Amino acid sequence: MRKWLPLLAVSLSTFMLLVDMTIVSVAVPALSRDLHSSFAALQWTVDLYVLVLAALLMASGSLSDRLGHRRVFIVGLVVFAVASLACGLASGTGMLIAARGVQGAGGAAMYATNAALLTAIYTGRDRSVAFGVWGAANGAAAAAGPVLGGLLTEHVGWRSIFLVNLPVAVAAVVLARLSVPGRPGRASNRLDLPGVTTFTVAVSLVVYGLIRAGSHGWSDRVTLGPLAAGAVTGVVFVLIERSRPDPMLDLRLFRRPAFTVLMVGAAALTASAFANLVFVSVWAQTVLGLSAMGTGLVLAPMAVVAFVVAGAGGRLLHHVPARHTIGWGLLLIAAGTGLCTLVDADSGWAALIPGLCVTGLGVGLCTPVLASAALAAAPPDRAGMANGASNTFRQLGFAVALPAVATLIAGRASDVLAATGALPDPDAAARLLTGGGHRGLADRVPADVLRAAYAAGLDRVFLVSAVLAAAAGAATLLFLRTPVTDRAPATGPGYPAVVHIDQR
Repeated sequence: MRKWLPLLAVSLSTFMLLVDMTIVSVAVPALSRDLHSSFAALQWTVDLYVLVLAALLMASGSLSDRLGHRRVFIVGLVVFAVASLACGLASGTGMLIAARGVQGAGGAAMYATNAALLTAIYTGRDRSVAFGVWGAANGAAAAAGPVLGGLLTEHVGWRSIFLVNLPVAVAAVVLARLSVPGRPGRASNRLDLPGVTTFTVAVSLVVYGLIRAGSHGWSDRVTLGPLAAGAVTGVVFVLIERSRPDPMLDLRLFRRPAFTVLMVGAAALTASAFANLVFVSVWAQTVLGLSAMGTGLVLAPMAVVAFVVAGAGGRLLHHVPARHTIGWGLLLIAAGTGLCTLVDADSGWAALIPGLCVTGLGVGLCTPVLASAALAAAPPDRAGMANGASNTFRQLGFAVALPAVATLIAGRASDVLAATGALPDPDAAARLLTGGGHRGLADRVPADVLRAAYAAGLDRVFLVSAVLAAAAGAATLLFLRTPVTDRAPATGPGYPAVVHIDQR
């Protein structure tokens, strides 16, 4: 049993940091009441966390190659725990949002090292089992966040959704100190500060612009300015990375079709499967009138199915090429989100269950293999970089999709509300509705119209999610070639993965 202690440490940290992506969603009404804040402000408690996590993952991966994966992992755990304490003690919205940003930085340090640590410690079938269990933690965590958030918010209070991280983080630190072997990093690998800075600025500007578009429209100057500046900064980032001897992201990796399609699949996975959950949670609480706990239970089937499938997949799908598990997993996500389009104005929460179960099946198939396939698609000395890039694209998919989902729902809901002719500004009313302001509109619009408006918005989002996942799944099946070989364990700073990617 001792050999599985490192896996337990890594899986605990992964589950904790990914749960925190969505655990806040069901607590938004309680946060709004206690902190006297609007939904627009509280959206940053989700967005900033994911944004910082995505922006710093590749930098953390490069840093771990230099300083050692174990050291960076433990530092990340400590930072995450301290930030969680600050979130739990927050006296206002500003303090909470700032602490969530620090949480994202700690999460990036943890997450960027996970796959490299597992690949260094385990070999053969043990490695497949380890990635299966770790993938189960990945697959279940984002969907389990609303379940745990609902339970804790309703029975303990919203502060507990952050404070519960403290004992988990302490346990993970102790396990890591006792069981995870330390390996020296590469002293010659310099940290790419210009690359880190330009990438972080570019991502931040683009995500801010998308969030602003959801509340002020696409013609707003303050929307267009950050989007344009983000695009320009992104070009600068590419130019910097092409000229540096030790870049944060070696752009030559994208010359490999396998690596490129894996990054697309990683982004599509979180964008299509998880970004909609925040607004499904708002729909269940404000439109259907469910409690925080009831809302969490609505999303439980997806979490359970993803956990079971990912855990079993590591043992049973050891010899199945990655292009099949990832490709067909994404197509199952497309089928699941497509089933969710059956929700209409008269639907209750049960209408989502078939679609969520099928989506969970796809998530469980994809998640364990994405990490190992990304490592295999890069040279051994780029293990930390490849792992960081894979995780970055996963979180970027969520960070970009979240404000896009808000815009899609509000736009479709506005069309439905405008057709009634009862509101002078249907766009503003739609944003209020999708932000949880159902009661603020109840005296002006019939309840069945509000239900129809939100259901129409969800329908649009699920349809776009299905198309995105289907396109990514088809691309994976076409372009990812993965004859499976389990290579010998490495002795240097880079570590091979479970599968070998044919670069033809």
